[in-house]
Amino acid sequence: MAMYQFRSAPGADDAAPVIFLFHGTGGDENQFFELAGQLLPEARRVAPRGDVSEGGALRYFKRTAEGIYDMADLAMRTSAMADFVREAIGAERPRQVLGLGYSNGANILASVMFAAPDLFDGAILMHPLIPFAPPAADFSDRRVLITAGRRDPIAPAGATQALSDYFSRSGAQTELAWHEGGHEVRNEELLAIQAWLRA
Repeated sequence: MAMYQFRSAPGADDAAPVIFLFHGTGGDENQFFELAGQLLPEARRVAPRGDVSEGGALRYFKRTAEGIYDMADLAMRTSAMADFVREAIGAERPRQVLGLGYSNGANILASVMFAAPDLFDGAILMHPLIPFAPPAADFSDRRVLITAGRRDPIAPAGATQALSDYFSRSGAQTELAWHEGGHEVRNEELLAIQAWLRA
């Protein structure tokens, strides 16, 4: 498949959901692969590896500083990732296409959603940071779960709330699950994801 190295595993059958997994900075395609298999065992899993290196740490797009994105690079890599997702879905769309991303992975997932609102039926955005105004889009009949830490120094609570409000205004069935910590993934966060997937 073009453009990205990736790891994948088949679903229970041809109609099984597919879940795309996007790692955080410094992670790779293995970061959430086994977890997703536990949370959604019947799903086909596809985990692309970020192709940008920041001091040896893999990412999905360039930034010029913490929280300051190279917007031209983001646009180019968003288009490439959307193409990758479409190709991975294939001609016969499964009954459900989901995305799960953490930190930088959540940011590329959100950016792909802004560019192609019909691509994902549902998305789990863990500790996203979108420091720009997303474009108007229609997310009717889409589900979004955002998980976040109230004391996250990388993804401030105000920006997280603004992103949640954006998805709600745009028609998505949006849920925002907070924990009291920072940028780390906590157990209660995983429980919220598990409950959302089962809903």
